[in-house]
Order: sequence, then C-alpha cells, then structure tokens
Amino acid sequence: MENRPEMGSLSAKSRAIGASSREVLRYAAYPALALSAVWLFASTLRHGWDRGEAVQFFLVGVILYLTVLERLIPHRTDWHPSLRELCWYAAYFLFTMAGAVLAQAVVAVVVAAAPGAGLGLALWAEVPVALAASSLAGYLAHRFAHSHRWLWKFHGIHHVPRKVNVANNGVNHVLDVGFKQGAVQLSLGLLGFSADCLFAVALFTIVQGYFVHANVDVRLGPLNHVLAGPEQHRLHHSADVAEAGHFGVDLSVWDRLFGTFTWRPGRRPASVGVQDPSAFPETGAVLAGLLHPWRRPTRTA
Repeated sequence: MENRPEMGSLSAKSRAIGASSREVLRYAAYPALALSAVWLFASTLRHGWDRGEAVQFFLVGVILYLTVLERLIPHRTDWHPSLRELCWYAAYFLFTMAGAVLAQAVVAVVVAAAPGAGLGLALWAEVPVALAASSLAGYLAHRFAHSHRWLWKFHGIHHVPRKVNVANNGVNHVLDVGFKQGAVQLSLGLLGFSADCLFAVALFTIVQGYFVHANVDVRLGPLNHVLAGPEQHRLHHSADVAEAGHFGVDLSVWDRLFGTFTWRPGRRPASVGVQDPSAFPETGAVLAGLLHPWRRPTRTA
C-alpha cells in the first residue's frame, strides 16, 4: 500500500518521458530523413557505389522508416492500413514500378534522338537547377492531371482511398505514373544534367514523394513554405476540392507562385478521397481500376 504513490509517480514520469520523446521525434523525423539522403549521396560518390542499387536500397529504407514513424507518431490511428488494404496497395505498387520503367524507356529513346548539350555547371550549382526544373515539371503535370477530364480518370485512382499513408502512396494507375514521371524525366534529360546530379534528384524525390504521403504528425514550421509536407498533402487529398491544392509534392514554392497553396497552421481536411466516390471503382477492385479510364460513364435518369 505504501508503494502505490511511488509507483504512480514512476508511471507519470514514464508517460512524461514518452510524450517528450514523441515531441522531439516530430521535429527530428524529417531532418534525419533528409540527412540520410545527403549521407548516401556523398558516400556513393566517394566510394563509387552503384547508383541504381543505392536508389533501390534507399527506397526500401525510406518506406520502412516512415512505416515505423506512422506507429510512433501517427497523425490519425484510424488511417493505419489493414492487412487486406496492404495487399491491394502491394498490387498497385507493382504497377507503379512498371509505370516508372515505362517512362524511363520512352524518355531514353527521346533523349537519345535529341541529345542535350548540358548546362556546363558545377555539381553544387547544377543540383538546385535540376531540383527546380523537375519540381516545376512535376507540378505542371500533376495539376494538368487534375484539370484534364480524361487524365483525371487515370490520376483519380490515387485519390480513391479514404486514408493517406505511406503504403497507399503506390496506389496509382500505371499510365498516370508514366505520364507524370515521363514529364519530369524528359525535362531533366533534354536539359542534359549529369549522372551525379540526376542521382541527387532521385534521392530527393524519394524522400519527398513518400514523406508527404506519410501518416505522421510532424512539425516543419516555416519549411512548409519551401518544401511540401504531409500537412499540405493531406489537404491535396481532401474531398473538398476548394482546399485540395498543393500539386507540388517536393517543393511548395510553385503552389505559392501559382496560387494553389491553401495550407495554414492547424488546417486539416474534414475527409479525404474523391468528391464523388461512385465515379471510381473501390481501391480493392484493382483490375477495374486499371480499366476505369476506358469505361463508359453510366447513364443516369
């Protein structure tokens, strides 16, 4: 009986330490991820590691890292994927990878036919230019996929899930991935950036592409006005199209410049998904989703 106050005090201290640790993690999660990309870039150049293998290992590492964070500091616990949903997401992830390969193949043919002369810049100057160019191309392609009626039939597949988490970042139509990544890769290829520069862009793209989709409660602060983050991208997935801007998934400067930046501190979507769920197949209907763009609209009375 005499030990109960002491045990209660220890329990309270443990909870306080846990809360403090989670708060530190909310601020440190993104810097740790960004620094890992910088370390891998520098180490690959220094030791001559294979860039393709480094990108693949980094992709797996980023997904695992963010998956753990989703459990430690979740934004919403009801957004955790179920086992059934993970199976659906895994199937779509394979199509996403196929779309990326398709884009690379097409771009390689085009660039080979019209080789760029290169910018002749030092690597430290070349990387920021490449990041700006790839980000702008991605922004424009993404925004066009939302505004063009037929392209939306492809891209809308990504917006069907009523959750936003790192696992369903791969829920994409294969041709939607081919279109958007093709636009980015073509802009970089025609400008003639070096292999080292393209490696840096690939790492940055992986970091941002999966980070913005993660179901994590993080704090970016003023960086939100330069970099895209989960707080903004959740609004992009909002079922309310009036607040669903934020077409940049790496830099937020283009949303600022073109008037599609709608986030403010504390702003969250009431619900995510497509505005008219009946217009798209459910995510679990993978084959129907892939065939959806060619499906004739159902006539209504």
